[in-house]
Amino acid sequence: MGSKVISSATAFYNVLRSFQDVESNEPRTFEEDIQILKMNGDRVAVVNLYCGNQPVFICEKYVPKIIEPNDQQMAETSNCADDNAEDADGNSSVLPSELGPQPLTVMKARQLLSQYTLSQNANVSAVDNNPALHPLWVRCDMSDPAETTWFGAETVSVGSKVSGVKLYSVTCKGATLDKKSLITLDELKQEHKKRHHPSSMAIKGNARFNLFGSTIVENTMIESQSSVTVDFKWSHVESILETPPLSSTATLNIKIASGDMRSPVFEMYRELEFLQTLADGLRTGETEWMEPLETTSAVNLTKTYLEELQSTAKTPQVQAEKTTETTKTETDTPIFNSLLGRGDLDFVEQLWVRMRKSVTSYQDIGDCLKLVIEALRYGDIKPWIHRDSSSSLSKLILQSYHQQIDHVSLTGVTPVHMLLEMGLDKMRKDYINYLIGEQLTTLNHLCYYLSTEVDLQEQVIRLRKLHHLLEIIVTCTTFLGLPYDRLFLLTQSCLQHYKTYPYDEDHEFKLQIKPALISHFYQKEHPVVWGAEVSSGHGPREVRTTLQLSDRPLVDHVIFETDYPNETVNGDSEDPAFFSTMVCCSLINFA
Repeated sequence: MGSKVISSATAFYNVLRSFQDVESNEPRTFEEDIQILKMNGDRVAVVNLYCGNQPVFICEKYVPKIIEPNDQQMAETSNCADDNAEDADGNSSVLPSELGPQPLTVMKARQLLSQYTLSQNANVSAVDNNPALHPLWVRCDMSDPAETTWFGAETVSVGSKVSGVKLYSVTCKGATLDKKSLITLDELKQEHKKRHHPSSMAIKGNARFNLFGSTIVENTMIESQSSVTVDFKWSHVESILETPPLSSTATLNIKIASGDMRSPVFEMYRELEFLQTLADGLRTGETEWMEPLETTSAVNLTKTYLEELQSTAKTPQVQAEKTTETTKTETDTPIFNSLLGRGDLDFVEQLWVRMRKSVTSYQDIGDCLKLVIEALRYGDIKPWIHRDSSSSLSKLILQSYHQQIDHVSLTGVTPVHMLLEMGLDKMRKDYINYLIGEQLTTLNHLCYYLSTEVDLQEQVIRLRKLHHLLEIIVTCTTFLGLPYDRLFLLTQSCLQHYKTYPYDEDHEFKLQIKPALISHFYQKEHPVVWGAEVSSGHGPREVRTTLQLSDRPLVDHVIFETDYPNETVNGDSEDPAFFSTMVCCSLINFA
């Protein structure tokens, strides 16, 4: 019997070991009905409490993907000539039915934890000199009296030798409005003492509040892809659900999606989208033109602009004054007019403003640029441009000052290429104007984003990164009112991040702040997560008992009953309902 148990533990160890040693994260199956996943612990709410972003194994019930009969028939009878019926991988567009993660029985989960523990114990296991495995977490179906939802195991090492294992059990309760039914702080301490008999204990608190994001207005959820939350951590917890003290450490988690119509830089976003449309057209050969913002055609707008320049004797100073008058209405949000609506647009930038609001075809672009180049060639206009302008049209204007203009063939993609350069030039100056005007950075720190040495597609990507940075800073300025020193630090963090990483609106930027700066946001609000943690021991032998109260369940593979009617979910009740999650830990030392 003993040898059979050890051989089972060895087989389980070998599967985990081989999985751990390869780079692939493709799920593995074990004993036909168990699926093993390898991922970072922060992707699972409960596991994140203890493992953070370190790699972990997740065990759950293996559920084969089932092809629905109707979908199969549809795939077989579909028109074979329709090339779009295949997805990006070339597979037929038959959709499998997804059930989501499925739990194992508590008995099976205990068995897996026993095998994991045995395989790590050099005194018992047939595996010699076992290297430590990643932590193991198993989804459970709540079929035991304690209604366990997760079991976990994590090795404890002294040097390179595994000396023991910490075992975790997670139990959950459905949401309740009755705060008196929640566990008390004394009961949480007693729960810890049952397992550990400590000589001393520490109690730490944590909480998360939503500061910006989706909102409920008249019982209707207004969804937002942007969110700003704040995480608090503090010591000396005195009561369940207490408000974080001002002595807490506070960290903002900032995730902003560009294009929110509430944003003060929404007009700049639309301008950037047109720029992206041009870039996509150059890359793919197909362009989906945006709806024009002007009723007058692009060609007529360009003609009118050139006639204005011809009819008035202009000097650079007079043009600058006229530009100021023309561009004051570019940004409708008054708070940012002085910063984002520049008053020094040169000729090329003014032309871009008109064309990006009116062109609807390649022909439009070519016709407009032809009018401008002819006016330059015949000396009808002597426009001024910024000294550091780098677009092809700017170079032609410089040549026109000396009555020498290179021949430009406005065929193929050349006009689009020229217009894209004009937009890049203009928008780069817009971002410089704000970031340097607000003293949030210097030109040296912007070199990567302003480089014209890379190809146009890469220039657009870097401009999108700058815009995302601007969206983040403007949100923290407008809606949170953060002071200059925090905005400066956030700007540097974002600039540094995007020098290395690709554009990603799902990335959360972190910023430490003093709680007093945002106290008016959270002190009268309810947390979305509130937790208390009782701990004892030190270093790898530290053990913790954790309580987490949250506005939604931290477990996604079971359905919880609630003690309130559905209508309170939409905000009819002033008091929030909390789901309760408790994680208990036991330490097993190998002799």
